[in-house]
Amino acid sequence: MKWLKWTVVVALALIVFAFLHYTLPQRDIVRIVDTEVRRVDFGENSIFWANADTGTTGGSNRDVRFINAIRPSGRPIVYRNEDTGWGWPPYFKLDSSNLQAEAGDMVSSGSDPRWVAVRHYGWRNEFMTIYPNAVGVRPVAGPDVTLIPWFNIVFLTFLAIFLLFLWGLLRRFRRRMVDPMVADGRAQWDRVDAYADERRSGLRRWLDGWRRKPPRY
Repeated sequence: MKWLKWTVVVALALIVFAFLHYTLPQRDIVRIVDTEVRRVDFGENSIFWANADTGTTGGSNRDVRFINAIRPSGRPIVYRNEDTGWGWPPYFKLDSSNLQAEAGDMVSSGSDPRWVAVRHYGWRNEFMTIYPNAVGVRPVAGPDVTLIPWFNIVFLTFLAIFLLFLWGLLRRFRRRMVDPMVADGRAQWDRVDAYADERRSGLRRWLDGWRRKPPRY
């Protein structure tokens, strides 16, 4: 059963890691090459899209803003630009139209690049047509600038402290409540087992006594 326990632990750890990796903010250094608005029909991947802009109605399709960019390595990356509103994840983004205007003002060419840091959450998956959602953009000095993820460091530190605190509470609860109950249950079972052995031994002796009696003629 130990393998089953560790399988569950590893599966839960992977789920938590994927959830945090998708939700926590990330920053990419890119060169914006274009901004556009496309009509999108939502299908099985609709869970990876945000809601319609605040104040508008949603449906099976709607116009979505996109920011097209190029990484320093030359690889393309495309971001969607949608409001998150008051839902999840809690970025409270209500200014996607303003962000689209800022991104359009930072468009540059390869001969005269303007490097920017795009703050976003989510993943890019071409097979499932998933795009990360841009939540902020600001200019940076160059493609080699170092960006320290202070928010993620602080958040993960507090999360680790909370999990250690919760683990300590669960250990104390188990020591004070669960372990004594388990020990008492084992003691009760041992007494029942000993009583059953005694009764079986008595029955066995009685049967053996009958087997040893000489036959009567």
